Amino acid sequence: MPVVEPACQVSEGGTLDVDRGLYDRISVTPGARKIVNSFVVPARSGRAWEVPAGHLCRIVTVDGPQVGDFNVWNRHDAGEYFWAARTRQLQRAHVSTYDRLWSCLPFLRPLLTVTRDTLAGLDGDGGRVHDLLGTHCDPYVSRLLAGRVVEDHCHGNLVRAIEPYGLAEADVHDALGVFHRTGLNQQDQYVARGCPARPGDFFEFFAELDLLCALSTCPGGDMSVPMWGPYAHDAVEGCRPIAIVVYTVDDALLEGWTPPPRRGARNPAGGVGLRAWLS
Repeated sequence: MPVVEPACQVSEGGTLDVDRGLYDRISVTPGARKIVNSFVVPARSGRAWEVPAGHLCRIVTVDGPQVGDFNVWNRHDAGEYFWAARTRQLQRAHVSTYDRLWSCLPFLRPLLTVTRDTLAGLDGDGGRVHDLLGTHCDPYVSRLLAGRVVEDHCHGNLVRAIEPYGLAEADVHDALGVFHRTGLNQQDQYVARGCPARPGDFFEFFAELDLLCALSTCPGGDMSVPMWGPYAHDAVEGCRPIAIVVYTVDDALLEGWTPPPRRGARNPAGGVGLRAWLS
């Protein structure tokens, strides 16, 4: 079957052309990083944390397969947050090494760049991990599909995680499903499969800006149990923790890197300054 070219083309030196040599040096140079923060997000819970610009962050499945639903904002302006749909269009439906997560309008700049991923690749049924096709579970869709409100869900975990930072439910946005293996069936319908992660698998990224991140260890766990439908039941036996590690990077390795410029602006009434973005 011939390969169809993507709508968003990468041209040499263009916006989507990532300096792979730079990110390779940052991510794999021995002894060039130091841990500055690390913690474990327990099963069926959530946590928010900061990643300063120029730092690395690793998300790790410490005990085996577990899906994590991930949100990210500009640490200094929560109005600039991860835009899943545009990232899916500019990058791909399942992100991996050298892909970026892009921010919403009027900013539209990379928040982070994926530097390492131990689970990249296609499975035999067309599924891939690190999902941008779907989004996190919430009580509203559970009521819609199952006629009842499920107490454990990623939406609530994310809301509680960001409250200490002064953010609220309205600030939670579509998630990146880290370690979530998904795809489309022959009827072009969304499907999810069991998470393939093993202990020690990780997804690592480089912060292009000062970031506020939040992750929910999904109550669906390793997705071996359907969340809705006739075979759905509590998936507690498939739920595990996820570890977070934040690293500094040797300044010498950052030569040639600069944070992406802020072009968007908001007026005092809360609207978008389109003229400022275009200038």
